Amino acid sequence: MQSEIPLASDIVLLGGGHAHALVLRKWGMDPLPGVRLTLIDPQVAAPYTGMLPGHVAGHYTRQDLDIDLVALAGFAGARLVTAAATGIDLDARTITLPDRPPLGWDLLSIDIGITSSMDEVPGFAEHAVAAKPLGAFARRWEAFRDAVAKGDLPGRVAVIGGGVAGVELALAMAHALRRTGARHHVTVIERDRALSGLGDGPRQVLLDEMARAGITLQEQSAVQQIDAEGATLTSGARVEAALVVGAAGARPFGWLADTGLDLTDGFISVGPGLQSVSHASVFAAGDCAALGHAPRPKAGVFAVRQAPVLFHNLRARVAGGQKRRYDPQGDYLKLISLGDRRALAVRGGLHYQGPLMWRWKDRIDQAFMDKFRKLPVMRPAAPPARIATAAREMIEGAPPLCGGCGAKIGAGTLQGVLADLEARRGTGKAAPPARSDVLGRIGDDAAILSLGGVTQVLTTDHLRGFLSDPLLMGEIAAVHALGDIWSMGATAQSALVSLTLPRMSPRLQRRTLTDLMAGISGVVEAAGAEIVGGHTAQGAEMILGLTITGLAEDTPITHAGAHPGDALILTRPVGSGILLAGMMQNRVRGAWAQAATDTMCRPQGDAAAILRKGGARAMTDVTGFGLAGHLLNLLRASDVGAEVTLSDVPLMAGAADLARAGIRASLLDENRAAVAASIEGSLPERAEAALLFDPQTAGGLLAALPADQTPGVLKALQAAGHTAARIGTLAEGPATLRVV
Repeated sequence: MQSEIPLASDIVLLGGGHAHALVLRKWGMDPLPGVRLTLIDPQVAAPYTGMLPGHVAGHYTRQDLDIDLVALAGFAGARLVTAAATGIDLDARTITLPDRPPLGWDLLSIDIGITSSMDEVPGFAEHAVAAKPLGAFARRWEAFRDAVAKGDLPGRVAVIGGGVAGVELALAMAHALRRTGARHHVTVIERDRALSGLGDGPRQVLLDEMARAGITLQEQSAVQQIDAEGATLTSGARVEAALVVGAAGARPFGWLADTGLDLTDGFISVGPGLQSVSHASVFAAGDCAALGHAPRPKAGVFAVRQAPVLFHNLRARVAGGQKRRYDPQGDYLKLISLGDRRALAVRGGLHYQGPLMWRWKDRIDQAFMDKFRKLPVMRPAAPPARIATAAREMIEGAPPLCGGCGAKIGAGTLQGVLADLEARRGTGKAAPPARSDVLGRIGDDAAILSLGGVTQVLTTDHLRGFLSDPLLMGEIAAVHALGDIWSMGATAQSALVSLTLPRMSPRLQRRTLTDLMAGISGVVEAAGAEIVGGHTAQGAEMILGLTITGLAEDTPITHAGAHPGDALILTRPVGSGILLAGMMQNRVRGAWAQAATDTMCRPQGDAAAILRKGGARAMTDVTGFGLAGHLLNLLRASDVGAEVTLSDVPLMAGAADLARAGIRASLLDENRAAVAASIEGSLPERAEAALLFDPQTAGGLLAALPADQTPGVLKALQAAGHTAARIGTLAEGPATLRVV
């Protein structure tokens, strides 16, 4: 339930590390009213590094070790900004992010981890890959392993770094390559003494395991240069390798040196409260932090233990209260994977190895991940007892009101009101005469006006906010509104922007408006239009509206004009409504959410131009009334029927999975009911059929064009990056839809 307290403070979590992930989970269970929480991370999923060796060895899938930041941010009620920070302005209290305005903060916490990149070694950036951050390494490793299995690459690997992390990684790689059946060889290169951080007993265990796996260890060896065939050592010796991996120690991200924060060996210096020793408004946790009062090695266990202290102290800094102190344990349990399903446990002077230790490690890792796989269900407050029975049934029986076009008034209700309006025209006492300069009709995507011999189109559209990132929300709102201009075959001319923001302080209003307008203006100006004004207001929630004019050089393309035999082309997949509904229920994977967002942000002016050039005779954009609803509007205006092949309708990633799970957008049932009488026969008995009625936001263009033009048009659309498909064919009337 949205707090009635206006937003007054921005807490920004920079990085999706383990400490921040746990802070977000705790925040979702106990939010602080009046605070806007924001997470910034380059990815929509954050890997749990404790399971990385198991993933490399083949025991876990990538999804097994990913913390879904989309679901986690949604649970916490936090904004998620997917971007990689490049700088921090401590005076302005802003974070520099690529391709967007600086993001402001009142309180900043940093948990960005470390890197094992070795850019000082010639050739590393071009030919090698760092084990951390995980994303690039995981992709490179999987491609290499598969190529070795196919015989396309030799199975030779060089790991730079003979500490526990490097040896653990080498053992995992050797195990995975052995399972491919291909010839392979792994070499570990260490400039000093390998595994020097361990006692003699556990060190010898790992050395024996390396020997058993056929891994070569080169100690007292430094890498001089890396090329496409391997590494050259300072001694002049060569290590031939088709894959070189950097795992030599923990390195801070270089851009931290330019922030002005006090650093220790490049890491952020923090005190017992995890607060920067130089800037009280900055906190840091995890591997990127340096504990001045109790230095410790870089290990995930410390980040996990820091999370409750960080959560408490961030809240105390905003709301007042006593800060807590973090004092790390002197020793901790090390569980080191041995490649196969065995592990070495080390604590103090004791060590044990074997399958039992692996099962112990796996149980600990899975328990940690279950904290994010099974987020607590936070029950909303029950409605007051005095609510009327009918109202109670409406609230409790319906799915949550969706954002985007899922929040529109249903097609049946709207069409009934518009029909009444049309019937009353000209019957009132002060009824205006029909205007000769108004050429369009209610029902087309945009009004058509004749102004001094120039044909102008005019449209307006509003969206209920559904994404936490205002910049992306602005981009999608602009693409969505421009869809009506593009579907008429016109060029955008001018835009008026109408924005309603939830109650917040003037400082947060400015930050939010800056991001919203950056997103809107970027899309509008790229479409060739100019923002000429608008209106702002405060309300219960975010509403984004645009009124746009466009110019049509030729006759605008309307819903009418399609011919029997024409092909139906759809320029993008459907499913945004069900994905947005799934996001509200934390049922959507981060990768699905990112793909849907990327699709909705993609302008379609070039697609409209391709369709117009290809002879489109009728066109519309698929939005709130779903594919079936908007198609039937076109069929009625053109007096034709249509047959659509369900398997040819492109779907967004995850849409079919959610449909099979019974997820639906709040407008779907009304969309289905509004067109039920115009559907010929029964729908295919597949869950995906429901997606024909799924309300779309910034949906695809749907065009009818001569069938002989279809192959060339599809080829041009796909070459331009659009997921376009032919989904059906038009037939003689009546205006009915048959789905096969």
